[in-house]
Amino acid sequence: MVFTTIAGVCAMSLLDLRATNLAREHVAHSHGHHQLILATRGTTELSIEGNAERVTGSRGCLIPCAHHHEYLGDGNNRTFVLDIPVASLPDLRDASEMERLFDKPRFFGVPPELNRLADSLMQQLEQCPALHSEIAALLLRALYLHLESQPLSAHGSAYAAGRDGRLDMARLNDWIDRHLAEEIRVDCLAAQCALSVGHFHTCFRERLGMTPLAYVQQRRLDHARTLVNHSGLSLGQVAALVGFRDQGSFSRAYRRAFDVSPSRERRLSEALAQG
Repeated sequence: MVFTTIAGVCAMSLLDLRATNLAREHVAHSHGHHQLILATRGTTELSIEGNAERVTGSRGCLIPCAHHHEYLGDGNNRTFVLDIPVASLPDLRDASEMERLFDKPRFFGVPPELNRLADSLMQQLEQCPALHSEIAALLLRALYLHLESQPLSAHGSAYAAGRDGRLDMARLNDWIDRHLAEEIRVDCLAAQCALSVGHFHTCFRERLGMTPLAYVQQRRLDHARTLVNHSGLSLGQVAALVGFRDQGSFSRAYRRAFDVSPSRERRLSEALAQG
C-alpha cells in the first residue's frame, strides 16, 4: 500500500499485481475492479462479453470493472494479473489516463520491447514482492504510452504492409486468430496489408505455397487441435469457436488434416493424461 500524488490529489493506491500461471481450468466471472492481463509466455483463451481471443506474449487485454469474462489457461503460461480498484489512482500523469485505458474492453498487440519489459518486471516482482505497487504503476504507464503511440492498431484499423510490399505475417496471423469464429474473406486479409486482392493473393502464394483461404483453414484447425486436447469445451463449441458452421463439417476437415477424428484424439489425450 503506497500513497501517491497525482494532479494535486493524494490517493491511496491499492494496486494488486501478481505473477501467476493460469491453469487449465475454465473460470467465468465479473468483478468490481479493472483488470490488466499481460503474458510473458504461454497462451490463455479469454472471452470478454462473448468476444474471444488469446492472451499470449504478443497479445494482452484490458477488462473494465463489471464486464463478464471467461478464461482458460494452458498451464504453461507466465502471466501478469493486475487488479485496479475503480477509485484507485495509480501514478499516471493524469487520472483521466486511467479512464481512457479502461473506457471499454480491449485486446491489444504487445510489441517485443513491451514484452521484454514485462518479463523484466516479472523477475523484479518475484525478487522484491514489496515493490508490487511501484512495479504495477510502471507497467501501467508503459502500457498507456504504447497504446497512445499506436492509435491505429489499438483501435483495430488495418495494418500497413512494408514499403517493399512484403507480407507482415506476424500481424496478419494476429488478425486471423482474432477472427477465427467469423467468415474470413481474401479481400479482408488483403485490406490488413493495404494490398489489392490480386497482388495479395500472388504475394501470399509465392511466400507460403498455398492460397490465403487454405492458410486460414490450417490455422482454424491448428487452433481447434489445441482446444480439443487442452480444454473441456464440447466439440460443437470448439467447431463454432474456430469458424465451422456445424460439428459434422468440422470433424471431416479435422480428420483430413490430422488423420484422426477430433473425438478419438480427445479420448487418446484423456487416456494419456490419466496414465
